[in-house]
Amino acid sequence: TCLLCNIKEILDGKSMKREALEIYIHIPFCVKKCDYCDFLSYGIGDKCLEEAHCPSSRQQPVPEDYVDRLCKEMAWYGKSESFRQRPVTSVFIGGGTPSLLSETQIFKLMAALRDCFFIPGGAEITMEANPGTLTPGKLKKMHDCGINRLSIGLQSTSDKELKALGRIHSYGAFLQSFKWAREAGFDNINVDVMTALPGQTVASCRKTLEQVMALKPEHISAYSLIIEPGTPFETLDSQGKLELPGEDAEREMYHLTGKLLEKNGYGRYEISNYAREGYACRHNIGYWERKDYIGLGPGGASLIGNHRFTNPTDLMVYMRGGFGGEGWYSDEEILDRKAAMEEFMFLGLRMVRGISEKNFYEDFGEKIMDVYGSVILENQEKGLLDRKNGRICLTEQGLDVANIVMADFLF
Repeated sequence: TCLLCNIKEILDGKSMKREALEIYIHIPFCVKKCDYCDFLSYGIGDKCLEEAHCPSSRQQPVPEDYVDRLCKEMAWYGKSESFRQRPVTSVFIGGGTPSLLSETQIFKLMAALRDCFFIPGGAEITMEANPGTLTPGKLKKMHDCGINRLSIGLQSTSDKELKALGRIHSYGAFLQSFKWAREAGFDNINVDVMTALPGQTVASCRKTLEQVMALKPEHISAYSLIIEPGTPFETLDSQGKLELPGEDAEREMYHLTGKLLEKNGYGRYEISNYAREGYACRHNIGYWERKDYIGLGPGGASLIGNHRFTNPTDLMVYMRGGFGGEGWYSDEEILDRKAAMEEFMFLGLRMVRGISEKNFYEDFGEKIMDVYGSVILENQEKGLLDRKNGRICLTEQGLDVANIVMADFLF
């Protein structure tokens, strides 16, 4: 059944006309897929592009056919006043490598976004970018089109470690891109770094952090490498060909990251994210607070009320199918009360400030201690949770074992 035809039912009878909405736009193309990556993405030479009927892939890194399809999906949502009138407080253009878009494609995408949705002034609009795909002209066009936050994937300042990851850029290319971004007017930049990399030491981890902090980006995301199933790294690891840091070194890098960043003015506000005052990523906070969002592009996930649905993950199906029609979604469910409570807890606890007992009561009509009292008290006794001023959050010790604590809140 067409999603928009049943919008009132999906919104569960609640008027959301003026409630905030977030939008994620997926650009699933990369120059080359990194060896550790399991995201839904394609190298620009992949045969799947022609199979998905993207003939323009022969001329452009991001096929024009794909950009046109994204614009049509926006227009499909824009037909509904329920979506069109809601203020979009944040947009995140992710990937893949969205900075592969040409200047013309960036303009087209942003124009369609404003034509189909209500984007108020002050909305946070982020684009992910990788060094080696940026130019001064492109960055200027991005900024002029209204993109006001840049997220640059660095991962390491060691060229040896970058090569081990299969990245296409050098540290020098990153420095040039960062300089160009500042010159283009970007005053809100995130830099992604990774720890526990092949060949990485505690000393090289420290050097990466210190060199990044010296640039004074507004935000730093710091992730530990995870060996994901189905990736080249999984194969290499199973063959004993990955020189990964030992468990003790990995934990030392993890704790060093938190201490160094906080000491230098980057407050930790989520398990893997640090920001200077006023620069926490509003889009990601919206996910963790279960705000409504829609995902555009293949694999784009959406949450409207308690209705969760995901676009087809097959690029060919996305390019040829009918938006929202029967069988369109790769996954679709209406979360029941227990599932919504679980999400409230394990997403909210990702944030250092934790969750609000008042918000839990407003959402579910029950006191949190009546539902989760035994779990909360047990983790308090272990020193993993703290409860004060109407909020429940992970302690420093709890952040170290966050996944274990969060699992306790599953019914």
